[in-house]
Amino acid sequence: MKISRRKAVKTLALAIPALKFMPGYAFGQTVPAIQDGPFTGTRESLKSYVIPEWFRDAKFGIWAHWGPQSAIEAGDWYARNMYMEDSGQYKHFVTHYGHQSKIGYKDTIPKWKAEKFDADHLVGLYKKAGAKYFMSMGVHHDNFDLWNSKYNHWNSVKMGPKIDIVGEFKKATQKHGLKFGISDHLWISPNWFSTSKGADKDGPYAGIKYDGANPQYASLYGNSPKVYTDLPWNEDGIPESWKKHWFLRIKDLVDQYQPDLLYCDGAIPFEEHGLSMLAHLYNQSAAKNGGIAQSVYTSKRAEDSQVGTCVFDVERGVVDSIWPRPWQTDTCIGDWHYNRDTVGHYKSAKTVVDMLVDIVSRNGNLMLNFPLPASGMLDNDELVTLDGITKWMAVNNEAIYATRPWKIYGISPPAVVPTGTSFNESKRLDLTYNDIRFTTKGKTLYAFFMGWPHNGQLLIKPLAENNAQRTGKIENIELLGYGKVEYSRDNEGLKVNLPSQKPCEHAYALKLSGIDLT
Repeated sequence: MKISRRKAVKTLALAIPALKFMPGYAFGQTVPAIQDGPFTGTRESLKSYVIPEWFRDAKFGIWAHWGPQSAIEAGDWYARNMYMEDSGQYKHFVTHYGHQSKIGYKDTIPKWKAEKFDADHLVGLYKKAGAKYFMSMGVHHDNFDLWNSKYNHWNSVKMGPKIDIVGEFKKATQKHGLKFGISDHLWISPNWFSTSKGADKDGPYAGIKYDGANPQYASLYGNSPKVYTDLPWNEDGIPESWKKHWFLRIKDLVDQYQPDLLYCDGAIPFEEHGLSMLAHLYNQSAAKNGGIAQSVYTSKRAEDSQVGTCVFDVERGVVDSIWPRPWQTDTCIGDWHYNRDTVGHYKSAKTVVDMLVDIVSRNGNLMLNFPLPASGMLDNDELVTLDGITKWMAVNNEAIYATRPWKIYGISPPAVVPTGTSFNESKRLDLTYNDIRFTTKGKTLYAFFMGWPHNGQLLIKPLAENNAQRTGKIENIELLGYGKVEYSRDNEGLKVNLPSQKPCEHAYALKLSGIDLT
């Protein structure tokens, strides 16, 4: 029996629902069309990507990891953990709002009002503190978009503060002359949010499903058929339909705001979809910059960045030595989302400065989150840390910006800096005058000493006359924020006589000039 082509296509589409793709995907198409340019969505093509100089020069960025989970002010991953019966955030929610079978995360979103939010004021503070780029949250694992999203009605323009958060931060960042970044945490949302479909194991509500199991709210909580209480940080169980939906959402974000940096909370997701997103981002940038991509994408899988492709990002940690390509640490002064219980227990300005100098000496950048309260305005303790960074940067920034690593990153006593990469920062000790870090700029060598010796005498052993790392002749040394200092050099090391008055707090930078130092 003969049938028409139109009827055949219709019959096939009905028989194979997976081929009926969402808007933006043509019939049978794996990935929608992307911006034309030098890159295609393959690893081979993306090998030719070169990290732009602005990123290598910037060294320091600040992040607002802020969204509806900040409304409760009870820490990170609240939207997931409030559905985990043994967690403190579950107990917090039940105590303050009721049981999750009757009321849920969706009902906390109106509490995020952002009544004191002033993007221009915040970015102005961050610029003064020395940030060269700023990053806004785009969408966290809670599946809530912080922009006027075309593909998700759960967004900050329609709900909560009813503000285009990303758009406001973009305008402020451009006004203050900083590079603009956006963070994407969306890829793992179906598995991450699957706890919302569970139920208590004990007590009066045992076996009664949480509100996330209601199909009416599937557009927020997702359609995961499995509850992942132990979350695997991979793509297992994520359907093809979600991968396509992720691509459309993030492409919409990139198209509307054209970020200089797009941060991924994980590895490049979903292979052909993720690689096409990188190509689209880079091609869009190349079209505005004479054919050369000036945008940056980050991945937390080192292998993604070994040849071209993207920048390696390390969460809450520092790499072991000088990394061969520019990389980034992302960390926070407290919890990722605002937590009232951590107020007064933030990272100090010294801790931040120690990390910044150490990271820069290893060819990296620091992206530092200041978690905003529900109101959108920094608390007083956050302002204290920010002010300490601001004062330090005013004295020492020339030894940070646009620098490159020396032959060694520096020296430290044994066990001061732990090995490994991600999540090693909690094992770090405060650095002292025994810890030396180096940076270079042109023919100038900078040597940071990370504390002030009690006797005013500094010894830098790697710069000894007979040291294998020694290069060239030292002709002059200045202490940034003070001026010229006296020194001598022998086989024990470089010996510097420091002034009686410190030029700043925390790390101190010597500027060495001479012949063949770098």
